[in-house]
Amino acid sequence: MLGSACRAAARLGGLAAASWSCAMSSAAAGAPGSLCSLGAPAAAAAAAAWRRCHPYTTNPSADEAWQSLQQSFTSIETEVGDDGVAVLTIDRPQALNALNSKVMQEVVSACLFLDRNHPAARVIIITGAGDKAFAAGADIKEMAAVSYAEAYNTSLLNGWETLRSVRKPLIAAVNGYALGGGCELAMMCDILLASDKAQFGQPEISLGVIPGMGGTQRLTRAVGKSRAMEMILTGARISAQEAVKIGLASRAVPAAELMDEARKVAKRIAEHSTPVVAKAKECVLVAQEQGLNEGLRFEKREFWSCFALDDQKEGMAAFVQKRKPDFKNK
Repeated sequence: MLGSACRAAARLGGLAAASWSCAMSSAAAGAPGSLCSLGAPAAAAAAAAWRRCHPYTTNPSADEAWQSLQQSFTSIETEVGDDGVAVLTIDRPQALNALNSKVMQEVVSACLFLDRNHPAARVIIITGAGDKAFAAGADIKEMAAVSYAEAYNTSLLNGWETLRSVRKPLIAAVNGYALGGGCELAMMCDILLASDKAQFGQPEISLGVIPGMGGTQRLTRAVGKSRAMEMILTGARISAQEAVKIGLASRAVPAAELMDEARKVAKRIAEHSTPVVAKAKECVLVAQEQGLNEGLRFEKREFWSCFALDDQKEGMAAFVQKRKPDFKNK
């Protein structure tokens, strides 16, 4: 059963090293395929199968591949610290970091490589360049003339859903406007931290469309039906403080302290066992997407599987011996 799932994942696209536009195939040699032709259900199925079948691995030439990939970026900036914290910055401040197809390709490619192939990255922070916007939405100029046939045949905006396959934690450091697609990108992340100047909203209704990157689904799960309805049907924005109050963001901090706070949280996560962090993340995501009974069964299986890890033995031994654990991520 598991073997067939692995083969299906490979046929559907090899999420570990492929990007939405196949751009990573040259940077990460050996990638088993691409997501270029997948619709949402197939992408989700491939993501789940790939997560089950592929452990964290490193490639001897990963550093060179990462440098090559970085050099291809024109819309994002990336850095990876010795502490395991990667920072991905959407770098289109002149357009308030609007999310066009190039940004989607580069963000997805970077996150997939950092998740599967980078030897040091353990946590990924996503933020926006400048002090005005995290991402002020999708690039309307790029989408304005798109026809229904084009939107359907190209699975418009569907590439963002590839981020669901990323097992390492994603932290959104929202430093300004997070509107439309920007709000949806922030909600795709596992932890959402906001500056006190941030604003959130789903204003697509004023453009004659609805949210297209998961806004109607994730916002409802985050804040409840009534508040999600109000935000989506009116297009109204909310402040960072309100976002925290209704459960959309973890907390709001002074703008000058946002990245320090995000790095602090990321560094604390990075100190723990990478495969155990991935298990914990997946269990929480299952809680959001499945019923209680299925969630409890999934958690129990993942909990039991921890006892196959060397890190479980090390963590418990360190606790008994009253010392800091030395996790090897296996």
